[in-house]
Amino acid sequence: SCDPSEIAFKSTRIDEVLLDARQQVQQSYPEYKIDIHFDGDFESDDEISIRGNEYLLQTAFVNLFENGCKFSNHKQSKVSISFDKNQINLEFSDQGIGISEEDLKNIFMPFYRGENKSFTDGNGIGLSLTKKIIELHQGKIEVNSVVGEGTVFRIDIPN
Repeated sequence: SCDPSEIAFKSTRIDEVLLDARQQVQQSYPEYKIDIHFDGDFESDDEISIRGNEYLLQTAFVNLFENGCKFSNHKQSKVSISFDKNQINLEFSDQGIGISEEDLKNIFMPFYRGENKSFTDGNGIGLSLTKKIIELHQGKIEVNSVVGEGTVFRIDIPN
């Protein structure tokens, strides 16, 4: 069980967590290509930092990178980072097989397995856990997908 009061939160740089997540994925899957893209420069560490738990955020980002790469022909996933005074926006996109509307409705349910079994290596825990982690950080996550074209997960986290 995940008791928020027992989880240590500290100032955490999102860019560093994304780099660590990429490194973790590439250790497991050297063929996966992950692109981290900044829309605009940040003036200060504050803009790119949130109060967060590094380990949990990294787990969420690894999940999203692995999902993106696993189901795209080129084993590629990209994250774009943008921010304003109040929040950081992350868009994880892939040019993969896409997700059907039916599956999109259930994609964040624990243990849900899609029509093409695409959300899992087995137990479907990935995206429901990812959503919990983002919500623990007062963030929100939404997904848009076009079958045959790809999927975008958009995350907004207050900074």
